[in-house]
Amino acid sequence: MSTSIAAYRRALHQIPETGWEVGKTAAYLRQVLEKLPCTVFSPVGEAVCAYFDFGRRETAAFRSDMDALPVTEQTGLPFTSAHPGKMHACGHDGHMAMLLGFAEALAARQEAPCNVLLIFEPAEETTGGAQIICDTGLLEKYYVNRVYGLHLWPGLPQGTVASHAGGMMSRSCELTVEVFGESAHIAQWRQAKDALSVASEFLQEAYALAEELPCLLRFGKLLSGEARNSVSKYSRLEGTLRCFDDALYARLSGDLEALAARLSQRTGCRITTLCSSGYPPVTNDEGLLAEARRRFAVAETEPTYITEDFSVYQQYVPGVFFFLGTGDTPPLHAPDFNFDEAVLERGPALFEALL
Repeated sequence: MSTSIAAYRRALHQIPETGWEVGKTAAYLRQVLEKLPCTVFSPVGEAVCAYFDFGRRETAAFRSDMDALPVTEQTGLPFTSAHPGKMHACGHDGHMAMLLGFAEALAARQEAPCNVLLIFEPAEETTGGAQIICDTGLLEKYYVNRVYGLHLWPGLPQGTVASHAGGMMSRSCELTVEVFGESAHIAQWRQAKDALSVASEFLQEAYALAEELPCLLRFGKLLSGEARNSVSKYSRLEGTLRCFDDALYARLSGDLEALAARLSQRTGCRITTLCSSGYPPVTNDEGLLAEARRRFAVAETEPTYITEDFSVYQQYVPGVFFFLGTGDTPPLHAPDFNFDEAVLERGPALFEALL
C-alpha cells in the first residue's frame, strides 16, 4: 500500500465540503499536483484539472468526484471530519486519493501512448458538476477520445474491479403528478371530482405500465385532501422513474402523459405530469471495456438503479465506469462508512493499465 495514497485519503477525509463550495479540497489537490510535471488549472469554479502532455495527438481522461455529503460522521476514526455536519460518506476522498496516486505514477513516466487529463469534479452529489465542466469545451480542447471513472462499492468483494458493458447505472427522473378536482361534502361525493381516487387510479395503472419492463417506477409520497368528510380537490404524487435506456425512458414518459390524458378525459380532473431532468444512464463502451479486460482483471457486475453523473462525459466521448469492491462495509452515505485503505492501490494500477 502506497503511504502517500493513504495519506492523501486521510487528509482529504478531514476536510469534507459539499456542492461547489470545495475550496479547501481544491487547494489541497493543487498543492499536490503543482509539484508534478503537469499543467494544473481550473476549467470552472473549484474544479481542478491536471494535464500530462506526452506529445501525443489524443488524450485519455480520468475523473474523480470531489464533494462530500451533509452527514455527521460516526466512524470514530483518528482522522475524522473536522467539518461538523459534513462527511466523505460516499468514498470521494478515496477516489481523489487514487487519482493523486495515478498522477504520481504518471510523473515518473518518460513516455506514454497518450496524453492524460485528470478531472476532479465538484457537486456530483447535488446539481452535478459534469455537465458544467463539459460545457467549457474541456474535452474538445485537449482532444480527449475516451474517459474513465471508478467508484468504491460496498458489497462487492474487497479489491475486485467490476464493470458491465452497455447500461450499467440508470437514468434518473423525479416524477411529480398533480391531480386537480372539485371538492364536496362526503355525503354529496357524486357532485365532486375526487382527486384522491383519480391519483390512486393513476398510481395503479402506472405500475401496470412498467411491471414487465427493465425499469424502476415507484411512488413514495402522496399528498391529498383537507378533511376526512370532504372529497379531495387536489392530490400530488411524488416518485421516481429510472431506466438503463434512453429510448425506454422516452417511451415511458410518453405513456405516462397519455395515461394522464385518458384519466382526465374520463374523470373531468385536470392531471399534469412533470419529469425533472436527471443524469443520463451510465452506458459503458463495449470496445473500451473489452480492451480493459484484456489488460486488467475486470469482473462482471449487475446493472444498478443508482445514478451517477459520470454518464454526462459519456455523452461526449466513449467511456467506462468501474466499481471497486470494499467488501462487507457499511453502505455508501452511511455515517459510519469506512473501508480498508489497501483497496486504494487497485485504482492507480487499473488506470495505468488503461493507457
